Amino acid sequence: MTRPKTLSDEQVLEAALRLIHELGPEALTFERLAKACGLSGATLVQRFKNKPQLKQRTLLHAWDGLDDKTGTLAAAVPRTPAGAIELLVALSQGYGGIETYADGLLVLREDLRDPVLRARGATWKAVLCAALSACFAEIDDPPQDVGLLMASHWQGSLLWWSFDPTIEVAVYIEGSLNRFVSAITTETARKP
Repeated sequence: MTRPKTLSDEQVLEAALRLIHELGPEALTFERLAKACGLSGATLVQRFKNKPQLKQRTLLHAWDGLDDKTGTLAAAVPRTPAGAIELLVALSQGYGGIETYADGLLVLREDLRDPVLRARGATWKAVLCAALSACFAEIDDPPQDVGLLMASHWQGSLLWWSFDPTIEVAVYIEGSLNRFVSAITTETARKP
């Protein structure tokens, strides 16, 4: 098989991201990536300089994808509590089964170790929480930081699901978020 003459950085980073998800972050090497994408190792080193920069660029690319997905979903869902649930259930679809979710935690570990990647996570949190809060705008006197509360509940639900993954993650998450919204709206209705 002949090597491709060129691939865009995005195509190379997609191949690197697949390797990270298949083999773990530590398995991302120029040699493996060269085999996966068909470019020479020297070409990859010329583009990405070293392994830490390659890993960071790969994970920044993943954040770009999550940002795009979140923005698209947030624009498409109704600005209602049900829309907030729809948004988070759709974001949960990418987790797959328990093995995929567990492997994703290794990627999260890399995000937490790198200040640049941590900052991307913080930015995404702010965007997601604002989108979720906008879905509660029609509710009289929603709890302060309702978007953050809902996002936190979602992340906690993913973790609790992972300990007993007997049902599909999206089904579990939807049920958990429905109970959360019911508690929020019931409490809001009780306020004098």
